[in-house]
Amino acid sequence: MGLNKAGLKEAIKAILTDMLTKEENSIEEFATRLSDGIDVFVKSGTVNVTVATTGTATSHTGTGTGTIN
Repeated sequence: MGLNKAGLKEAIKAILTDMLTKEENSIEEFATRLSDGIDVFVKSGTVNVTVATTGTATSHTGTGTGTIN
């Protein structure tokens, strides 16, 4: 599964739309909310790996899938 780019775009639009309604400028709030959205985006990806081990009487190979933490 690829990264959820559409979800990141919607999150950014929601943050910007909400920030436009604020009466005071808050760069800190914007930066926090944007970095949270990027964090969710990056963790939406899947990592696929191939594992090969040696050093025992037999070699082992395989594949794995996991999330980004």
